[in-house]
Amino acid sequence: MNQRLANLLRISFIILDLVVLNMVFIICRFAFEKHLDGDDSVQYTYLWFFSNFAWALSCWVLGLYNDKHIYSFERFSKRTVSAYAYYLGLTMLYLVFNKEADISRLFLTAVLVSFAICLLINRIVHLALQGFLQSKHHIVRKVMIIGYNERAKKLADYLEQEPVKTEIVGFFESPQNVTELSKYPIYDDFENIIDLSKKFRVTEIFSTIAPEQQMGIYKLMNQADQACIRFRIIPDLSHFVRKPVHIDYLNDLPVLSLRKEPLDDVGNRIKKRLYDIVVSSLVILFILSWLVPIISLLILLESRGPIFFIQQRSGKGGRPFNCIKFRTMRMNKDANEKQATKGDARITKLGAFLRKTSLDEMPQFFNVFLSDMSVVGPRPHMVKHTDDYSKIIQTYMLRHFLKPGITGWAQIHGYRGEIKMFEDINNRIEYDIWYLENWSLWLDTRIILLTAFNMAKGEKNAY
Repeated sequence: MNQRLANLLRISFIILDLVVLNMVFIICRFAFEKHLDGDDSVQYTYLWFFSNFAWALSCWVLGLYNDKHIYSFERFSKRTVSAYAYYLGLTMLYLVFNKEADISRLFLTAVLVSFAICLLINRIVHLALQGFLQSKHHIVRKVMIIGYNERAKKLADYLEQEPVKTEIVGFFESPQNVTELSKYPIYDDFENIIDLSKKFRVTEIFSTIAPEQQMGIYKLMNQADQACIRFRIIPDLSHFVRKPVHIDYLNDLPVLSLRKEPLDDVGNRIKKRLYDIVVSSLVILFILSWLVPIISLLILLESRGPIFFIQQRSGKGGRPFNCIKFRTMRMNKDANEKQATKGDARITKLGAFLRKTSLDEMPQFFNVFLSDMSVVGPRPHMVKHTDDYSKIIQTYMLRHFLKPGITGWAQIHGYRGEIKMFEDINNRIEYDIWYLENWSLWLDTRIILLTAFNMAKGEKNAY
C-alpha cells in the first residue's frame, strides 16, 4: 500500500471534516444572531469548542481515518455514520450535564443537520477523489515481476487488490520453467529486463528469485538503481519456517519473529505501566474511596463472609497472583473450581447486580496499582482453567505474554462470562492474540471507553 498517499488522504479528510464543522458553527452563528441571547455568547463558544473535541474523540475511538477505512468508500461512509452518531450522543450529554447552557434549539438543530449534510458532501468528494486517483495514468504503479512461481502469482493477486491502481506489465521466466498459461505476458529475455522496463515505464521490479539463486540479480539491482526503478526482493522464507513471520534487524542480522509484539519494546512497556498507574490512581482516589465502603456495607448486610473474594489467577508468564473482587456469592467450597453459570444459586441478589454492571471487578484497580494486572489486557483465568485450556488450545499460553487486564479486546466484543462451548474460549484467545500484536495506548483508551459504555447499558453475558 502506498503509505504516503494514505497519509495524504487521512490528513486531507481530517482537516476537511473539521473545517466544515467550524464553518457550520460560524455560519449558523451569524444566520441566527438576532435570535440568540447575547448574554449566553460564552456558552455558545464552549459548545463550539466541545463540538470539535466530540467529533475528534468519536473519530479516534472508531478509527475513522485508518488506512483500512480511508481507501474504501463503503467502509469510510459506514464509519462516518457511526462517528456522527457518537458525536450526536456526546453533544446531547454535554447539554444534559451543562444545565447552565441555554442554547437555542433552532440553532442547535441547524448546526447538527448542516454538519450531517456537509459530511455527506465530503464523502461524495471522497468517492470522486477515489475515481480520480484510479483514472490518472501518472499515479498508476507499473510493476514487473521476475520469476513465475507460486509466490509470483500470489504477489500478482495481492498487487491487483491494492487501492492504488497497479498495472502488472508481466513476468520474466525461462520458457522451460513455464508449465501453465498466465493472464499477463511472460518474457524470457533476462538480459533486457531493464530496457523492457524502461519501454513500459515500469516504476517497480519485484524479484521472487533470490540473488544467490541467480547471480545476475545483483547486476539487475544496480541497473535498476541507475534507471531510477525501485527493485524489491520477495524472499522465500518457507525454508526456515512455514508460518507468517515479521522481520526485524539486529544491526545487520535479520531476525524472524512469529508475530509482532509492540509491548516487547521496553519503551512501550514503560508507557503502558505509567498509563496504568495514572488510571488506577484516579479510580482509587475518586471512585473506590467512596464505593468500597458503600458496597462493603451492603455485602455485610446481605450475607456473612468477607467483603472481598481473593482468588488465585494466572498472570503474566503463567505466574499466579491474588486477584481481588467484591464477593458476589455465598460462601461455598466450589468457588475456586466451578465457574459461575446463568441462574447460579450461589450468587446473592446484590452479587447479581454487581456482576451485571461489572462493579464486582472494580477492586482489581488495586491489582493494577500493585502491578499484578493492567487496566487493559487478556482477562485472568482461574489457575485450574489455565491448566485445562492450555492442553487443548495450542496458542492459549500466548495470552500470558501480557499482564492480565480488568477489561480487554475480547470482552468488548462480547466474549466474557461463562464458557459453554469450545468456540467461546477459542474466539477469546484469537482476540487476545490480536490485541497482543496490535497494542497501542490509543487502543487501550478505546477499549476503556467502550467498556464504560457496555457497563452503562449492561451486558447479557455478565452473570
